[in-house]
Amino acid sequence: MLNLVIFGPPGSGKGTQSEKLIERYGLVHMSTGDILRAEMAAHTELGKKAQAYMEKGELVPDADVIEMVARKIDQTKDPQGFIFDGFPRTTAQARSLRNMLTERDTRIDLVISLEVPEEELVKRLLKRGQEAGRQDDEIGVIRNRIEVYKQMTTPVIDFYKKMRKYVPVEGVGTIDEIFERIVNRIEHYISFTL
Repeated sequence: MLNLVIFGPPGSGKGTQSEKLIERYGLVHMSTGDILRAEMAAHTELGKKAQAYMEKGELVPDADVIEMVARKIDQTKDPQGFIFDGFPRTTAQARSLRNMLTERDTRIDLVISLEVPEEELVKRLLKRGQEAGRQDDEIGVIRNRIEVYKQMTTPVIDFYKKMRKYVPVEGVGTIDEIFERIVNRIEHYISFTL
């Protein structure tokens, strides 16, 4: 089983690279956003609680997010592995994920972090905003989202660095060039652990 976490600021290409990794390794995509929306659409108790927080503009508490992730893991039959996208967002979530996976006799293998200079991120997001008509892709909002990402993820990245799971990957180049860099790091890890 191969379990990955993919990190990257808005505009880094983590969604695109996640799709390619899912296809290459047969991984199950674990997006907390998707899980939250599914729980709300199914009108589960957790979904109702999550919706109440989100309607007030508040973050869903860690315990609820972790419970949703655990449920999704347990509902997945014979996975080849998972790619966690948008989770963990806090050190508490990272610890809980480690414990949850340990209870299921598995672990996070690598944390792939797409490293992209801020000006390149801004350029990409402005372009995306023009092409897709996204209202949230304007300069002030973009810079704020990047800053929030840095503040939120720095402690999580430090957590994974201490565990020697953190793998920075240059996120500038063509989609295929970046993917090749990621795959090289994963394949190196796999060959080293066999």
